[in-house]
Amino acid sequence: MKVARFQIDGEISFGILDRAENGEGVELVELMADPIVAGYDTTGRRLKLEEVRLLAPVIPRSKVVCVGKNYADHIAEMAGVTGGETPAEPVLFLKPNTSVIGPGDVIVRPEISERVEHEGELAMVIGAVAKNVSEEEALSYVFGFTCANDVTARDLQIADGQWTRGKGFDTFCPLGPVIETDPDLSDARIVTRVNGEVRQEGSTAQLIHSLAKIVAFASQAFTLLPGDVILTGTPAGVGLLEAGDTVEVEIEGIGILRNPVRDAAAAE
Repeated sequence: MKVARFQIDGEISFGILDRAENGEGVELVELMADPIVAGYDTTGRRLKLEEVRLLAPVIPRSKVVCVGKNYADHIAEMAGVTGGETPAEPVLFLKPNTSVIGPGDVIVRPEISERVEHEGELAMVIGAVAKNVSEEEALSYVFGFTCANDVTARDLQIADGQWTRGKGFDTFCPLGPVIETDPDLSDARIVTRVNGEVRQEGSTAQLIHSLAKIVAFASQAFTLLPGDVILTGTPAGVGLLEAGDTVEVEIEGIGILRNPVRDAAAAE
C-alpha cells in the first residue's frame, strides 16, 4: 500500500494511492487523518494526482536517525574522509526534523559550503513507540518505507571532523514521494540520478547491517516515536550537486523522489 501526504486548496491531508475508478491511471483515496496514528478510515473523496501537491510523506515527530558506512563500496570510496574500516555495529548520527522537505521542494546549497553532495538512501518510517526492541520484533515497529536523500555538505563534514553540521542544514533531508507499507526489500534496486545521469546504483541486498538490526540497535539509544525516520545508508557514487541540477532517488517498488537544487541566494 502506498500512502501519500498532500496539499489541496491550502489544506494538508493524507491518502492511499489506488487505481482510478475508470481503470486508467492512479488516484488518491483521501484518509480521515494521519494513518500512522489514526488508521485507514477514508473520507470517501477521490482525487487525481494532478489535482494535489505531494508533500514529504511524514514530518518526523522528533528526529531523523541516520546510518553511516552501511555499504561496502561506499566505505571504500569514503576511506579518506571517514576511514576504510567496516563497522561491527551500525554507525548512527542525527539530522534535525527541520532538514526534511518533500518531492519537488528545493535543496538549498548553503553559502558557507562549496561541496554539497547527494546520497540516495532507503528510509524507514517508525509506526509505534520502540525502546530496546529485539531484532526479531524490530520490523513490526516500522510503518513503511520511502526514498531519502542524505544531502551532505562534505567540506563542512571534513572540516568539523563529525557529521552534524554538514548533514543537518535545512532542506538536507528530502523524503518521498510516498510511503510504501509492504515493499519487497530483499533485493530492491536503489538508483540516484543527477540531470538524468546515473550516479549511484545499488541494492538493499548489499546492506551491511540489516533493517531489523538497525531498528533494534537505534532503539537501544533512542526512544523511537511514531513518525520518526531512519535512513539506512547509501551505496557508492556520491557526488557533487550544482545549482540548477535536478537530483532523483529511485527505489524499486516505492517510487522516484525528485528535487531541484539552488544556491541560497537564488532560493530566497
